[in-house]
Order: sequence, then structure tokens, then C-alpha cells
Amino acid sequence: QVQLVESGGGSVQPGGSLRLSCAASGYTYSSNYMGWFRQAPGKEREGVAAIDTGSGSTYYVDSVKGRFTVSQDNAKNTVYLQMNSLKPEDTAMYYCAAGRIPKYAGAWLMAWRYNGWGQGTQVTVSS
Repeated sequence: QVQLVESGGGSVQPGGSLRLSCAASGYTYSSNYMGWFRQAPGKEREGVAAIDTGSGSTYYVDSVKGRFTVSQDNAKNTVYLQMNSLKPEDTAMYYCAAGRIPKYAGAWLMAWRYNGWGQGTQVTVSS
């Protein structure tokens, strides 16, 4: 089983930036995707971004395209989410997840496909 630990959350003003990290350990070979999800109070968990750890291909939900960048450091078994131009609506608990995801459009957005989850890190965007 894979273990995931997120870090890097915090409070920023609108327009600010944060970089989230997700360190993976354990049986990481069973996963081919690493995803970032977020959940705001009273809302469902939604997919934000993902990376195919084999090819390096990246995927984003429309609301973060051009502002967020997902990347990986294979030597450190770590995935990052660089978040720029943050908006109040980005406020949420952010989770990283690992799973074996089929390679068809939109599959990475389905939280139920991921079998490893971190504990979450809070991101608050407020003036």
C-alpha cells in the first residue's frame, strides 16, 4: 500500500502563490497516476490536476488551467502542485491521491479510482 503525506498549505492573499508537496512511500509501483483533489466545506471532493507518472503527461480541470502546474520529482518520489494567481474560490482542503487509472479522457477525475490518499493540507485564500 502507498502512503502519501502532503505539505505546503497555508493562508495567502488573492493573487498569491503556494506550492503543495506530496511525498509517496511504500508500494508506489501499483500506481500510474498521482492526482490532486480538493474539498471545500459543504462541497463534494473535486479533481484539480493529475500527472501520469510514467509519461509525465499532465491534466487539469478547467478552473485551474493556466494557474496551477503539477510536476514530479521521481528521485524524491514527490509530486508537486504549484498554485499561482490564487483566488478565494480555491480555498479548500487539498489532498493528493495515488491510483491505477485507465487512460481515457476524464478517468483521472474520478476519486473512487484512487486507492491511496494523503491526510490533506488546508489552503485558504483571503484578503
